[in-house]
Amino acid sequence: MAQESPKNSAAEIPVTSNGEVDDSCEHGFNRDLKHSLPSGLGLSETQITSHGFDNTKEGVIEAGAFQGSPAPPLPSVMSPSRVAASRLAQQGSDLIVPAGGQRTQTKSGPVILADEIKNPAMEKLELVRKWSLNTYKCTRQIISEKLGRGSRTVDLELEAQIDILRDNKKKYENILKLAQTLSTQLFQMVHTQRQLGDAFADLSLKSLELHEEFGYNADTQKLLAKNGETLLGAINFFIASVNTLVNKTIEDTLMTVKQYESARIEYDAYRTDLEELNLGPRDANTLPKIEQSQHLFQVHKEKYDKMRNDVSVKLKFLEENKVKVLHNQLVLFHNAIAAYFAGNQKQLEQTLKQFHIKLKTPGVDAPSWLEEQ
Repeated sequence: MAQESPKNSAAEIPVTSNGEVDDSCEHGFNRDLKHSLPSGLGLSETQITSHGFDNTKEGVIEAGAFQGSPAPPLPSVMSPSRVAASRLAQQGSDLIVPAGGQRTQTKSGPVILADEIKNPAMEKLELVRKWSLNTYKCTRQIISEKLGRGSRTVDLELEAQIDILRDNKKKYENILKLAQTLSTQLFQMVHTQRQLGDAFADLSLKSLELHEEFGYNADTQKLLAKNGETLLGAINFFIASVNTLVNKTIEDTLMTVKQYESARIEYDAYRTDLEELNLGPRDANTLPKIEQSQHLFQVHKEKYDKMRNDVSVKLKFLEENKVKVLHNQLVLFHNAIAAYFAGNQKQLEQTLKQFHIKLKTPGVDAPSWLEEQ
């Protein structure tokens, strides 16, 4: 019995009795090979070489394009992991399929945002940078002025008006404080006179021998208390008007003055920077800085001129309003005080009517909700 030589099963090629390759087996082999290859690889590009152990001849099989009907896809045995799926998806995003159906891979690179899209964080950082630079320049200008090294822009006429306004404000505040003290003391005196008049009236009823004397004193104290309440109403009206003038009207003007002074410091700071740059050399590096400094200087100069005009206008209107208000209030205060200490009750009441001052009826409280119903 002849001994068979070992053969590689993968290299066995069935032949017919005439020694030719069986075509049916070749077609079946091609079909199986197509199923096992990836879908993107054509059979026309495949070459298979078989080597036999007992055969010195090397057999090469070239497979042409497959002409048969497509077979149904084989079910996948293993599902790819999440990492592999993410990698495939990333690779697939880099592929661009043109109209011809062939895929070309594009180079991935950094994403460049358009100029229209602005980052809010970058805008805030830019605002902080500008604010820091402006604060530094203004602080340097203030220190230079205090040390006597820096120059400052001075409007002599406007500065004189501002100094007068601040001095007048202090004096008006002093008058307001004294008037409030007088009002407090007068209120206590009126309250004491009212209590004293009630005590005299009670004794006039209980002391028959001194009935008339106690009665006269009771009427006098009640009349003084009534006139004191009238004078107290006039003084409180004077206090309210002066308080409005000092703490609202004048204070609003002084706030505008503070804004004007801040604009003046910024104007001088940028003016100093421009002067320093103009004194230095002019070349390709310094010319852009000089142009930018010139632009900033012009912006702050316009702001300074605007604030100076605003302060001038407000000071003018404030002076007119102050004269009108204080004229009326001083006339009221004088007439009320004179009529009270002269004992002229009619003149005192006429003074309050002249300035449309309404007094609360003494000894009469607000009606309760039962009385109102």
